[in-house]
Amino acid sequence: MDVETRIELITRLPTEEVITPSELRELLETKETPIAYNGFEPSGLAHIGTGLITALKVRDFTEAGVKYILFLADWHAWVNRKLGGDIKLIRKASEYFKHVWLSLGVDPTKVEFKLASEIADQDYWALVLKVAQHMSMNRAMRAMTIAGRTMKEELPLAAYFYPPMQVSDIFTMKVDICQLGMDQRRANILAREIGPKLGFWKPVCVHHHLLMGLQGPRKMGYEDDELLDVQISAKMSKSVPTSAIFVHDSPEEIRNKIRAAFCPARDPNSPVMELVKYVIMRDGKTPFTIERPEKYGGEITFENYEELEKAYVEGKLHPLDLKNAVAESLIKILEPCRRHFEQNKEAKELLMALSSAEITR
Repeated sequence: MDVETRIELITRLPTEEVITPSELRELLETKETPIAYNGFEPSGLAHIGTGLITALKVRDFTEAGVKYILFLADWHAWVNRKLGGDIKLIRKASEYFKHVWLSLGVDPTKVEFKLASEIADQDYWALVLKVAQHMSMNRAMRAMTIAGRTMKEELPLAAYFYPPMQVSDIFTMKVDICQLGMDQRRANILAREIGPKLGFWKPVCVHHHLLMGLQGPRKMGYEDDELLDVQISAKMSKSVPTSAIFVHDSPEEIRNKIRAAFCPARDPNSPVMELVKYVIMRDGKTPFTIERPEKYGGEITFENYEELEKAYVEGKLHPLDLKNAVAESLIKILEPCRRHFEQNKEAKELLMALSSAEITR
């Protein structure tokens, strides 16, 4: 596969930012099988942001000939007091996430699952301290948004180890490409700054868009940049079930959630429109058909997202018709995952165990 095609796959939506495009190109030209990773706190149920979007990007990267590590940060979740700090439950969540991604088409022969506790040996903790020597308390605090925290909160001392741990993860696993959400960019920039000081490389960053929660846009002060602040503040969250579509939701649950979602007429800045842009039509090649009664214009097909957005902004497409079509598309996309959790005994038991646990942000 030529470099241009590989870059097209890697930068396909929902990729939003590459730091830097020239470094990505050079990496693909000089290293046959680069290593990319995405890291997760295994701390609850998977929604389409953590489950589906991750699976789609993993498939893009592996198709582009990149080795992919799905990093299940059990110690990070424990430090962040997820699932009540119950490490056994956190590790059950790790197994649950594996089932999610594999059911959504991730090829197990092309990815590697790693637990944080598997890499956290003496050398790792020595590196955490070395990284921390090059990180001010202020920079660590500013990176705390990666853990869903703000600088205004009073946190235990252990929480401040989170940013140096994330930087150390990258170099311990020999990662070339950090492929995470836009809310993780501060930690990745730290890795690019600190790595060369410790004799390491400068990892390429490929950040993807964070799907908006169904409640719509909001601002909470995570970032000075207003657009990025809205993206992080409004992202879909497992701790707010009404804001999220979980990957194993029933068809009726999906329909009900989409019908209730924020979606004002003529306004493209909504979670429903984002689902079309970043999931349903993300490759720019898949047409999207909306069925509606003849008296309201009949069936209509859009060849690309720009066509659909134009029609919506001009009032030629009603929010309810859009919602109905989006819901049916998601039901079809998520059907393999839903079926897996119905039929696979282990997956079903893990889902039941997590469904009864207290989920925090």
